[in-house]
Formats: sequence, structure tokens, C-alpha cells
Amino acid sequence: YSRGLLNLVERLIRFVSDGQKSLALFVWVRNIFRPMYGQYDWQGRLISLLMRLVQIIIRGIAMIIYIILAFCIFAFWVVLPVFVFYEIIFQLNG
Repeated sequence: YSRGLLNLVERLIRFVSDGQKSLALFVWVRNIFRPMYGQYDWQGRLISLLMRLVQIIIRGIAMIIYIILAFCIFAFWVVLPVFVFYEIIFQLNG
């Protein structure tokens, strides 16, 4: 529960950070109003905005999945020793 938990938390933070880097979510958000392919007319701006919104939504959902997965791994790591200890006591009494 001490050093191992801290190592796990560091690895999970790195996992979520690497997920963000691979999805490049912040890059899409930062460039949401910049027209793609140098199309500065209103049609190009509209298409670029819509495409980036769709990409941000999809990549945002993927990022939420990364965070939920990291949280589930953390919860499993914390709960498993307690569950094992409980089962050992249960088997000894029963």
C-alpha cells in the first residue's frame, strides 16, 4: 500500500498522459477555430469547425475511457488485498 501504490499512481498518470498525447486532444481543442488546408472562405471555416468538433467529441470520449480504465485499475489495486484478506478469514472461520 505504500511504495507500490505510489508506483502504480505514477504509471497510471503516465498512462493517461500518453493516451492524451496519442489522441492529441489538446491540439484539436487549441486549433478548433483555425481553418484546415488554408480554406479561409466561410464554407471552409464551417467544414473545419464541424470536423474538429466531431474529432474533439470522439477523442474526448476515448480520453474518458482512458481515465475510467486508469481509475478501475487503481480501485482494483486498492481493493484486492482487502478482499483476499477477507476471503482468508472467511475460509478459516468456516
